[in-house]
Amino acid sequence: MRAVKLTLILALLSVFCLAQTALANKFEDEAAKEKEAVKLVRDTQKGGYGLVSTTELKEWIDAGKKMVIVDTMPFEDSYKKEHIPGAVNFVFPIPDMEKWDAKETGGKTEADYVKLLGPDKNKTIVIYCGFVKCTRSHNGAIWAKKLGYKNVYRFPGGIFAWKGAGYPVEAVK
Repeated sequence: MRAVKLTLILALLSVFCLAQTALANKFEDEAAKEKEAVKLVRDTQKGGYGLVSTTELKEWIDAGKKMVIVDTMPFEDSYKKEHIPGAVNFVFPIPDMEKWDAKETGGKTEADYVKLLGPDKNKTIVIYCGFVKCTRSHNGAIWAKKLGYKNVYRFPGGIFAWKGAGYPVEAVK
């Protein structure tokens, strides 16, 4: 009987310790989410572009909205393997790209980006990368705005959120 009580006490103590750890992790997780959210908002304000959610982007695609969707991930490592259906590829770096740097864009120029986005400066442009913390999409959105495009949106969840929602992807054959 004494062994059963001791086992029960140890089990309860273990559950209590796990609960405390989970609670501490919950607070740390929330602090990390807040940090990401504030950075996203500040980047968006700085860039002057909008945000689009996974659900909204899927609705736009399903409705046949005229837009250019740009995947900013490296071609070989990411885009070629999987991307949002209809997306085109244009690589941007992760660090802020204040000045155009063709070394960071796979050798491509501002003129190449304009050609990809098209002549209609009022067309909806959606830029994405891998996930919320990835800032390639921020660079792509800022440069679209700098080049005069008016309806620029960043899809911050990127391919991870797209796949997480169970939406289809394409690959380059």
